[in-house]
Amino acid sequence: MSKFVEKLLNMFTTGQLVFAGLFFVAFIIAMIYAYGKDKALHNQFYKGNYKILLGFFGFIIILFLIKIFFRH
Repeated sequence: MSKFVEKLLNMFTTGQLVFAGLFFVAFIIAMIYAYGKDKALHNQFYKGNYKILLGFFGFIIILFLIKIFFRH
């Protein structure tokens, strides 16, 4: 077992870990359900959102390249 897992098991009780796992699963299910209900609204109001996402990723890549360029 890794040291991280060992510390995690020592830090939380079994009940807390079970609760966290069940909460995580319930949260994911609730998010999928909510997204499914709002899908029509998302299609209507958020057309072209992928362009903003691509721009964000492009900006992060540019920052990374600038960091590499000025490091050498």
